[in-house]
Amino acid sequence: MVVGPDVAGHGSRSAAPVVPGRLPLLGHTMSLLSTPFRFLSTLRSHGEVVQIYLGTLPMYVVTSPELAWQVLATDADRFDKGMIFDKVRPLFGNGLLNSDGDFNRRQRRLMQPAFHRKRIAGYVQTMAKAASELVESWRPGEVVAVDEQMDSLALSIVGQTLFSTELGRDAVAEVQRSMPILSKYLAIRAFTPRFADRLPIPANRRYDEAAARFRRVVAEVIVAARAEGKDHGDLLSTLLLARDEDTGEGMSDQQVHDEVVTILTAGAETTAVALAWFFYELGRHPEVQRRFHAEIDHVLAGRLATFEDIPKLEYTQRIIREVLRKYPLLLLMRRARTHVDLGGVHIEPGTEVAFSQYALHHDPHLYPDPARFDPDRWLPDRAAKLPKGAFVPFGGGLHHCPGYSFAETEIAIVAATVAARWRLVPVAGKPVRPRLTATMRPSRLSMTTMPRHA
Repeated sequence: MVVGPDVAGHGSRSAAPVVPGRLPLLGHTMSLLSTPFRFLSTLRSHGEVVQIYLGTLPMYVVTSPELAWQVLATDADRFDKGMIFDKVRPLFGNGLLNSDGDFNRRQRRLMQPAFHRKRIAGYVQTMAKAASELVESWRPGEVVAVDEQMDSLALSIVGQTLFSTELGRDAVAEVQRSMPILSKYLAIRAFTPRFADRLPIPANRRYDEAAARFRRVVAEVIVAARAEGKDHGDLLSTLLLARDEDTGEGMSDQQVHDEVVTILTAGAETTAVALAWFFYELGRHPEVQRRFHAEIDHVLAGRLATFEDIPKLEYTQRIIREVLRKYPLLLLMRRARTHVDLGGVHIEPGTEVAFSQYALHHDPHLYPDPARFDPDRWLPDRAAKLPKGAFVPFGGGLHHCPGYSFAETEIAIVAATVAARWRLVPVAGKPVRPRLTATMRPSRLSMTTMPRHA
């Protein structure tokens, strides 16, 4: 690395190397879009802090868990959300996902009751019932598109827990219509130059129309629910009734709207993807599946899972953590608000900084043989050796996802409900690979339903 004085007079700092392969005007964007997993996994070989270019925009990427944790948690107040969040703001608005500073902290306080342990416990029956209805529709030897069915199931669960009115069901129907379009183009839009968003091409038109329809129907539900003024025991009622402890003020309709959009899209998408990979990995690893089924049979003894059962499903929870390790979000970005020192590299205010959850979760220094699916990585004595920042599927620090407990509970309940009756077997000759969307979504995942009990 080259060492020299920085322009702000902060003394000598190391200069982060530019990753090889930068193209004129395009920078590293083509590598990031065409071979994202390979590209991001190689960055650490160039240093703990490196530079890549999104088009002509420079971005620093930290590649060690310690520096990722510094950005995410230790120095979180020195960073705003960053460019990707600016790009998706037209869809998500200024909700918890996109906001910063005092407003973000206020929204986080107001959102906490919606994801309180007691609230989540009350949603478990809804989760189990929805999953039961799905598995009861299957027939022995049927080939099902597990990825599509987990999408539908996750949206049904979040819809039933979020809304309890007929208008709410209309909103969920619109999400089911729009989400495939939004998911398909969201990652591409996030990583391409801003001018590309305005090009009059079919992809932009489909994305913009889907986003507008989706936001409009959610707004209609919120206006109607506010006018009704009743507590239906759903997530929406919790958001509408939440009050700030200091000021006594609640959220405006617009603020509730932006949080609902985030829950419906980001929440349902990540849970559905994790469930699809959960069943895929079980199907590929008979010993993991055997141990999982044995635990489900022992703990549940043929009944539906409850919230109180989840702590007893220790191996199931290790499988979930391994799925979240292996199939996380691709990249998380922040923007420096002040001067920051990252590993000896001086970062100027306004600089884009990122780290890759995928690369950290597949770093062989942290996870030996990272491509191997091994739930026993998460035995307490082994997991305790990981440094902070090594496992961050839901972020961390000030911006830790408040819905993580809801998501992990849903995955466990759905997995247990399916396993009580079925074993899912991958269809031979149909390889499944992750593809770049807003999440690490699998390519079409076809599996055959085999009864577990005669």
